[in-house]
Amino acid sequence: MKRALDIELLGQKFTISSDAEEGYMLKVAGYVDEKMQELLESTKSVTRSNIGMLAALNIADEYHRLKDTHEAVVSRLNQLSKKLSMTLTEEG
Repeated sequence: MKRALDIELLGQKFTISSDAEEGYMLKVAGYVDEKMQELLESTKSVTRSNIGMLAALNIADEYHRLKDTHEAVVSRLNQLSKKLSMTLTEEG
């Protein structure tokens, strides 16, 4: 069941709706706000209106790097699992 939650990003209030638990929604909103705050503090030449877009690009970059790493780890685990299975079959 979707539930609404009031959050704040860069001091601006928003109401979001999600099936996720409130704690998770607050965690995600807090992460986005943190990234936006970091950009606002470190990039003085960027307007507040562009902070959201830059934060989205940075978060997407993080996501894709983590996804690539995850896929590489899963692939390596699959290889090792097959090798282990073959070794156990040969010895069994």
